Amino acid sequence: MISLSELLHPITPEAFYAQYYDRQPLHIPADGTVRKDAMFGWDDFNEMLNRPGQWTPRSLKLVHNTQPVPMDRYCSEVLTGQGRMPRPDPRKIELFLAQGASLVADDVGPLHPAIAQLSVALSQEFAAQIGANVYCSFKNVQAFGPHLDLHHVFAVQVEGEKVWRLYRNRMADIVELPVSGSDVPQWYRANCGPVVQEITMKAGDVLYLPRGWFHDALAKDGPSLHVTYSVSPLYGRILFSLLENAALQDGEFRQYFPHAAKDGGRALQAHLTRLGQKLAAICAHPAFRDEVAMAQNRLVPRPGRFNLPDVPGLTLYQVQPMTPPAFSGPVVHAMQHAYSLREFTLENIIALFDFVPESDIRAAVEKAVATGSLKRI
Repeated sequence: MISLSELLHPITPEAFYAQYYDRQPLHIPADGTVRKDAMFGWDDFNEMLNRPGQWTPRSLKLVHNTQPVPMDRYCSEVLTGQGRMPRPDPRKIELFLAQGASLVADDVGPLHPAIAQLSVALSQEFAAQIGANVYCSFKNVQAFGPHLDLHHVFAVQVEGEKVWRLYRNRMADIVELPVSGSDVPQWYRANCGPVVQEITMKAGDVLYLPRGWFHDALAKDGPSLHVTYSVSPLYGRILFSLLENAALQDGEFRQYFPHAAKDGGRALQAHLTRLGQKLAAICAHPAFRDEVAMAQNRLVPRPGRFNLPDVPGLTLYQVQPMTPPAFSGPVVHAMQHAYSLREFTLENIIALFDFVPESDIRAAVEKAVATGSLKRI
């Protein structure tokens, strides 16, 4: 399963975007035609867990009765090349699991090919950062109380069953919680509203939850295993860092502000008005749109795999004393760098500019060769 279409089947992507995306939850029961539960299972999870040195207390966590288990209760110190470090101890973890604790494995995308493939597909589809976590739960002991996530969620049930409760309320467009620490659970309970839907997720089922939708889940009839994909596209906050880099190229943004107490603040107001107009002009410029596009492209994981002793061949090009053709979009940055060199390899440009689609770089190089400004040697 490597596409949004397969994940949503039999719902079409068009119907999903029109009726559900960022609007309301969607439960897709398994229908047997697409084995969504085949992507991962108990054998895969055990193999993943049994890799020595792979896990830390940050990446493998225990939760029991809605409370996180302190790491010193399920970790042991081991001697590593960096000194003694805490590492999750399978023997201690199993004792907690026998008491009904839930095991959470964070950021497993790079550790399993099928999960990695779907992560890449979702990242490309939504121009988003994707996180993939595995949740292992046991009968009648709840890991998390009512809560919301600061991102969209796709949950794929791969083993056993789990009951999800959806609450009435949603905090739309939420980017951070208004409280922290011990106040968070109380804030959740005060704002979630009543339960409006209860869904029993079975192997192969998929559940989509928009950002900010209150929910909780419980394994009722035996062990349960599901994979959750978090979907986090960029939003307005990214503009502040991108605008800073662009705006400071203009000397007026580097000038000191007029004193607010002088001239009734008129000079300061005029200065701020000019800067605001310039910021608006930057945002409206196609080059700034390309900057945002590159920021989105940087979110897409590009997992590489070794295939030694085979190594890729290198394609060498030489810059010729001719005017380059015009390029547009993010590929401009890659080609500007290529033309700043006397010679370069195509593979090196692709690796350096991995936030530019490889197909765009190859097409630009072919265009340059056709016009004579690059020569393959």
